[in-house]
Amino acid sequence: ITLKVRGILCASCNYHLGWYENKLMNIKKYIEYNPHIDIIRDFEIQLSKYTNAPYVTLLDSCTNAIFLALKWKKRNGADNKHVILPKKTYISVPQSVLHAKFKPIFKNIKWSGMYRIKPFNIYDSARRLTSNMYLKNSIMCVSFHWTKPLGVSRIGAILSDNKEADKWFKKMIFDGRTSGVPINLDNINELGHHMITTPSLAAEALIRLFYLPKHNPDLPNDDYPDLSKVELFK
Repeated sequence: ITLKVRGILCASCNYHLGWYENKLMNIKKYIEYNPHIDIIRDFEIQLSKYTNAPYVTLLDSCTNAIFLALKWKKRNGADNKHVILPKKTYISVPQSVLHAKFKPIFKNIKWSGMYRIKPFNIYDSARRLTSNMYLKNSIMCVSFHWTKPLGVSRIGAILSDNKEADKWFKKMIFDGRTSGVPINLDNINELGHHMITTPSLAAEALIRLFYLPKHNPDLPNDDYPDLSKVELFK
């Protein structure tokens, strides 16, 4: 995190209800007058330190994080047709599975905070955000939705320890482009997606992360329906 941004975050620290709104206003003004600042990269660095994940890609949702994680596996030769999911999870997860050209198989799996999308080392961690949570040799998809511990908005991240995967994720969320390279000079050789988040959301996430406790309990599961009985997945 840059020293100037750290100063903005630390200035006039207090814990009344309006503390983060004031800081968010200040940091948004700073971004407006300093458009070169890479607030998204600042957040990725701080989330890496918090979770102990070597690489972090910030994007617009945990749902799209799961889709890209599965697509990465498909791109790298995964020849299985099915993945295993809990019967009770959020409905966008099996939809991401279908979009990635796999078929979900639902099983009665009890889970808290996160679960593995077998047979891959991919984890849906939408209901967990705590320090040192990263599992080695995995791809973990986290959510910062307003109902989650960080409580921002429509925003999420991919945690990994694979440099090549992280590089690919960053290109995929940015229409296949390379961040920092002018589009007329970039070598765009793969179909990408428009999944980037905004500096203002990254700024709010950075502020909230600064005050997030080291240890946070898993969120209780919502009252999910049995997805094996949903017509779409039959």
